[in-house]
Amino acid sequence: MKALFINGSPHVDGCTKRALLEVEKVLKAHGIETDWIEAGTKDIRGCIGCYYCFEHHKCVFNDIVNESAPKLADADAVIIGTPVYYAGPNGQLHSFLDRLFFSTISTVNKTMKVGATVVSSRRAGSTSTFDDINKYFSISSMPIASSTYWNEVHGRTKEQVEQDLEGLQTMRNLGNNIAFLLKAIETQKEKEGGLPLQERQARTDFIR
Repeated sequence: MKALFINGSPHVDGCTKRALLEVEKVLKAHGIETDWIEAGTKDIRGCIGCYYCFEHHKCVFNDIVNESAPKLADADAVIIGTPVYYAGPNGQLHSFLDRLFFSTISTVNKTMKVGATVVSSRRAGSTSTFDDINKYFSISSMPIASSTYWNEVHGRTKEQVEQDLEGLQTMRNLGNNIAFLLKAIETQKEKEGGLPLQERQARTDFIR
């Protein structure tokens, strides 16, 4: 089993990374492989709704998004970390996720990949950011991993995050819950012989 970490912070060794590393430590203790994408440091433009990906099965902008698609396909869990900017995620991360999730609709089956959001904020805006990122999972048939509090840490610097003992505890509990879900899903897939059926025929377009 493999977990993919997507760091949406432009500070590759900052508060968000510190929180994600706490989750990774637990997953590795459970024998789960990890891989990383540093999305927050890249120049990423937003989706332009051209639908190029529907015909060519990749995004029209050939950048980190297309490079990341195979990693998404290979992952059993996706953990997305972001700092908070104006009560929302980093804009580059948002553009990255819009394009990654949309351009892989027909190429990457995300059903039952475990999703988790990790949010870092100095003080506030974390829960709205948390809700924002979780929507990528809930539209993709991905079970969302929770913890003993919202998956967030607080602090302006990595050193301050180290003092957020409850936040780091939440990260460790999140790691254990992700591992448990991954093992349970793997067992059920073996028992059922695959993933649950996903209907795609009906669309609320009201076209007659």
